[in-house]
Amino acid sequence: MKKKMYLILIVSLLAVGISLFLLLTNSKNDEIDDTSTQPHANEETNEEATKEETNENESIGQSVRDAVMEAISFFKKDAHVVAIGDSLTQGVGDEANNGGYIGIIEERLEEENFQVTFDNYGVRGNRTDHLLKRLRENEEITESLQKADFVLITIGANDIMQIMKDNFMNLTEEPFTSGRGPYRDRLIEIFDEIIAVQPDAEIYLLGFFNPFDQYFREIEALNQIVTRWNNESLQVTNQFEQVHYIPMQDIFQYEEENVFADDNFHPNHSGYQLMAERVMEYLENNLQGEQN
Repeated sequence: MKKKMYLILIVSLLAVGISLFLLLTNSKNDEIDDTSTQPHANEETNEEATKEETNENESIGQSVRDAVMEAISFFKKDAHVVAIGDSLTQGVGDEANNGGYIGIIEERLEEENFQVTFDNYGVRGNRTDHLLKRLRENEEITESLQKADFVLITIGANDIMQIMKDNFMNLTEEPFTSGRGPYRDRLIEIFDEIIAVQPDAEIYLLGFFNPFDQYFREIEALNQIVTRWNNESLQVTNQFEQVHYIPMQDIFQYEEENVFADDNFHPNHSGYQLMAERVMEYLENNLQGEQN
């Protein structure tokens, strides 16, 4: 059965449950205090009304607590996350050695005592053709995906970098334009492979950011290339009901703090924190949309 409980739902339900319970408890106490100022002739009637309202409040409060606990217990059963892709999934550049954005999300869930398992199959330098090959040939990845509730993917940045390397002496927009079609086709195959193994998994593809924007903001062509490749990614994800796109192009644009590692290409720990926050935000938004 397809699991519809995400991380943010649990936290939200818990917060709502506690708030409502406290509100009902305070309301009960206010009513009891009010009855003490009424004439003696109304004491018996007020006591009966108070008891009835108290019982009703306690019933509602218990229902909220039961709902929250049921949601938590459902989520804690055996939720499993598979992260797969390139160096951004691997966490390259994270000077805290915390595993990048995946490690940050995992750490936060552990702090909240969520029993979620993670498998990280990020490999530095992976392109879409590499990932497709691993999905088809790596039995460990296949077994992990069979248990997956969520799949998080970063892939495609090295496809762009390969075009840069191949055309470094004569860099124009044309090879990036012609390269988008094969990238799109491989991305579709990647999603097909994952869904064939686990059709109930919710899949999230993280978009590209432009690491060169910190130095070459005046070269608008670089941002246009990244934007067009991101649009290609979005169009592909829209073809699949259970695949979602998480934009990343804007994530570092307005940050005054240094968010890049010493290689000036990968995020540092602060950069990965921003990525983790963006991923959690979109998990929450998708959840709310499904609940509505």
